[in-house]
Amino acid sequence: MKKFLVLFGSFLFLSFSSTEIKPYRKGIDFFKGTYLEALEKAKVENKPVFLDVYASWCGPCKKLKKTTFKDEAVGEYFNKNFICIAIDGETEEGSAIIDKYRVRSYPTLIIADYEGNMRTKTTGFLKPHILINFGKRIIP
Repeated sequence: MKKFLVLFGSFLFLSFSSTEIKPYRKGIDFFKGTYLEALEKAKVENKPVFLDVYASWCGPCKKLKKTTFKDEAVGEYFNKNFICIAIDGETEEGSAIIDKYRVRSYPTLIIADYEGNMRTKTTGFLKPHILINFGKRIIP
């Protein structure tokens, strides 16, 4: 009888506790591939490209990845409106991007059209609402 009461009490407790499942919070979904492949995808989808040029040792770059890029509102806006890609500036591909866009510091955030023409750029750590406003310079 004691086991039954414990089991029944546990069942009642669980049935009245919150079973709300919170949706998975997703930030920016970065394209896995090369910058040229991202431009091709952008052309097919008729979207601009959001490019994060970073370095693995860069503190503000790490902070962007851990906070701003994981923000739900940032993810919703950028995933809907851009093809997003992050490129390590200290790779061969990154070196070409640094030359093309005259990157002088990390992180550098660039919005380019699908032909690779830069539309706007900014540098440094940005809070989520500031990053969204940066994107809205191109897509209101």
